[in-house]
Amino acid sequence: MYKIQTLNKISSKGLDIFSHENYEVASELNAPDAIILRSFKMHGMELPKSLKAIGRAGAGTNNIPIDECSKRGIVVFNTPGANANAVKELVLAGMLLASRDIIGGIRWAEGLQEKSDEVPALIEKGKSQFDGCELAGKTLGVVGLGAIGALVANDALALGMKVIGYDPYLSVDAAWELSSQVQKAVGLETLLSSVDYLTIHVPLLDSTKGMYNAEKFAIMKQGVKIMNFSRGELVNNTDLLSSLNSGKISTYVTDFPTAELLGIDGIIAIPHLGASTKESEENCAVMASKQLKDFLETGNIINSVNFPNCLLPARPNLKRLLIANENIPNMISEITSLLAKNGINIYDMLNKSRGDVAYTIIDIEDDLQEGIIEKISSIEGVQMVRMISL
Repeated sequence: MYKIQTLNKISSKGLDIFSHENYEVASELNAPDAIILRSFKMHGMELPKSLKAIGRAGAGTNNIPIDECSKRGIVVFNTPGANANAVKELVLAGMLLASRDIIGGIRWAEGLQEKSDEVPALIEKGKSQFDGCELAGKTLGVVGLGAIGALVANDALALGMKVIGYDPYLSVDAAWELSSQVQKAVGLETLLSSVDYLTIHVPLLDSTKGMYNAEKFAIMKQGVKIMNFSRGELVNNTDLLSSLNSGKISTYVTDFPTAELLGIDGIIAIPHLGASTKESEENCAVMASKQLKDFLETGNIINSVNFPNCLLPARPNLKRLLIANENIPNMISEITSLLAKNGINIYDMLNKSRGDVAYTIIDIEDDLQEGIIEKISSIEGVQMVRMISL
């Protein structure tokens, strides 16, 4: 039986994936095989020795100790694209809020409540103070053309905008999803200098932290409107506030408010609602659960943030040996030599590497002799060994 521990409330549609006698799912479990979570912060948490995998029902994994997991051979999954539509819709809402002072207008109208019969006339007289602009005909820059960025770009075209995209790491799959009408910028600076609206869809890395700063803002058009639904730390808030005061930036919409950004004219602070829809939570939970189930039952890996994608068709009646190890020379030869010395014939095998880690799937027809797994585990650099029946 596999034990699945939940560290957050997870959609029942996702947990139903484990509704089988071979699974136990609970928030409190001893020796879990896998953990599924959303935003629970695992840093500082003692990882159980039994833990084989972690499924993040969402895209960001900053709340998970990735390096520690990699050293232990624990596979960490996320769900890229599962919440893309929810975030896309909020980005579009942010663009509309940045264009028309809808929030200010609503607050002003609510303040007229005591005026009774005068309200209609006061509304007509005062509405001009909330004039804005339309999206149609404006230029949108999309930095990062993954699942979310591509959806935003395509829908912005449908709204009549000119769209320029930039992504030096654009995947083939993402390119297929992107409209041919999206212009490709030759460089980030070129894009920043020519857009009326900017939406950011890049991961938070050491190389991207604070990348939107005074230097980048100086390149932009006067009065640019910026949407940040990726990570707050991508923007230098000190430089942002300075650029707002100068009028270089007219509006900044963020889904990651901090105390210094609240109550500031020109900043629309949304309380991290990007993926907060019923549909998104269900999609993420289902995707994460399916990935964990497939890994536990077949050893296959897809959408891991620390291990390579590794997919070998599961053939009935075979035994499957799963090995995670440091990505160092001669590792495969040591493992296969050990198997050969013990009379184990390999039916099929797949080995993939990613950075400092590697993962191997070996299918065999017979059970391993007693002690073989321990011998493989003792090979220097091996982090995890597991045997399953297909």
